[in-house]
Amino acid sequence: MRETFEETGLRISTDDLHLFAMIAEKAYEGESHWLMFLFHCRRPLEAQPPDIAEGRFGFFSRAAVAGLAIPETDRAALWPIFDRYRDRFVALRADCAPGRPVRAVVEEVTPPPDRPA
Repeated sequence: MRETFEETGLRISTDDLHLFAMIAEKAYEGESHWLMFLFHCRRPLEAQPPDIAEGRFGFFSRAAVAGLAIPETDRAALWPIFDRYRDRFVALRADCAPGRPVRAVVEEVTPPPDRPA
């Protein structure tokens, strides 16, 4: 909630967030390991936020994302997983070792909200 406010000016509550994924990245940029928690904010922005020290905010169609300069982990793991499981929770791990394609492995996916486990 704090990060959303800092970067967009939008005040949200925990009810506005859906924990979509947890990704463990091994050897990110050949140097470090990351554990990311990804949230889908269900509350839309009404306007594009102003630029901040970290950069410029932008809205892109899903098709346009493929042409953006984004980390390979996002391209190979995050977006395909979001497209398939956006209303569920996914745990995955990604091997980002230099010199080979990013390899993402889905460890767990929760059942859809309308179906019991």
